[in-house]
Amino acid sequence: MTGTVLILGGTAEAAALARIMADERGRKVIYSLAGRTVTPRLPHGETRTGGFGGVDGLKDYLQRQTVSVVVDATHPFASRMGWNAAQACAALGLPILRLDRPQWEAGPADRWTMVRSWDEAVIHLTPESKRVFLAVGRQELAPFAGLKDIWFLLRFAESTAPQPRPAHFTLIADRGPFTLDGERALLREHAIDTLVCRNSGGTAARAKLTAAAELGLPVLMLRRPPRPEGPSVGSAEEAAAWVRSHFIDAH
Repeated sequence: MTGTVLILGGTAEAAALARIMADERGRKVIYSLAGRTVTPRLPHGETRTGGFGGVDGLKDYLQRQTVSVVVDATHPFASRMGWNAAQACAALGLPILRLDRPQWEAGPADRWTMVRSWDEAVIHLTPESKRVFLAVGRQELAPFAGLKDIWFLLRFAESTAPQPRPAHFTLIADRGPFTLDGERALLREHAIDTLVCRNSGGTAARAKLTAAAELGLPVLMLRRPPRPEGPSVGSAEEAAAWVRSHFIDAH
């Protein structure tokens, strides 16, 4: 059976799924990005960039493109898109799968404090937190912008300085995956005393946590937001099998 697969992307797992599906005949694959990264890594095949205009806009797009199945492979913290996709697919009776990389779990050497918001993370910063590696998204800096006594290390894919931004910071333009040796050297070079990050999961950004544990650094980690109930897998290969099974069943 021919049909269209919409992959809501933005993660390494989403790109991997798009590459797998692009090599298979009989299906059209559309890879969708929010458009926040200026120079995103794109898989082969058809891509689209930008929002849909909420649930109604997404429903209209799914109908116009005659989409058969949807895979929500957005970042674990891109929760709004996930809820919109779930509502749109429920309204149209379309199957939807969540491709969600496993969360990170603390080990014996980790000094993690889990928080539910960045405002809570700010409260947990101690007087000893003077040089903080702020490994968060570009749109998540506002709660830290008013902290005058802390210097922050920021790292984004693009070199453009974000707004709002902390009073004292250094910005590094780089993108993962990052090596343990590189992360260890980064923390030492900048004399980092605290790491602040999201529980993004996966392997591309895990090295900074290992390096922090080796150096005995405290970590303030944001919990993942809730997602809609429904089928979920943890790898691109599992997602590809799910997509195939739905086309086989439909046939």
